[in-house]
Amino acid sequence: MNINPFTNDYIANLLGVWSTDFNVYSIMFRLVLVIIFASIIGWERSSKRHSAGLRTFIIVSMACTVSAMIESCIMSVSDSNIPIISAASVVSVAMLSGNSILFSSRSQIKGITTSAGLWACGIVGLAIGSGLYTIGIVSFIALIIIISQLPKAESILKDRSNHFEIHLELKNSYNLQDFIATIRGLGIKIDDIESNPAYANSGLSVYSVSITVSDTDLKRYKKHQDIIEALRSLDYIHYIEEMD
Repeated sequence: MNINPFTNDYIANLLGVWSTDFNVYSIMFRLVLVIIFASIIGWERSSKRHSAGLRTFIIVSMACTVSAMIESCIMSVSDSNIPIISAASVVSVAMLSGNSILFSSRSQIKGITTSAGLWACGIVGLAIGSGLYTIGIVSFIALIIIISQLPKAESILKDRSNHFEIHLELKNSYNLQDFIATIRGLGIKIDDIESNPAYANSGLSVYSVSITVSDTDLKRYKKHQDIIEALRSLDYIHYIEEMD
């Protein structure tokens, strides 16, 4: 029995009627397809040591796929047109992915991309589970390109920006005035300085510093890393890095 109302799916039409029917073959095909897709995205995240990895992506995507198939079954034998199970799955994945966002001791928020990727992977699972193969496959291709390739472009754009933040660890709080004087001498404007309480008992004075490169030559020739390396050579700086 054909329970999929979306008969205009290009890939489903290429595969044949069996792919839109609710049968053993279509169920297995949808599960295998989404596991392969989730594995690829999960492997990419795991290879970069992110909080949600291979197993998490597979489990979430498979669960969403199964939810969509169960929903299709229920809606085919009832008068209900409200996708309650799918909606609940989206909310559940959103809550789960939110837990993968971490706040580091350096006042950096980590895991946002992984969180969004996990949520998006669940949506791909819902599409495939509903038999919308074209939407699912195209969305997967777009998702893997965004996650794996855009960081390179993002890094280039970020390095061209005149505004960035640094994590600064000074050997003594008295050195802060020296740091400010040095920064201003280089033609860099300090927009904000915030003390980091996480290092209160470490013996170091730790700050998050927002800066703007105002000097024309620095804007034209110096990258963020070049500026950080120059500052790292100062004796009173214990550690310095650009914040994500």
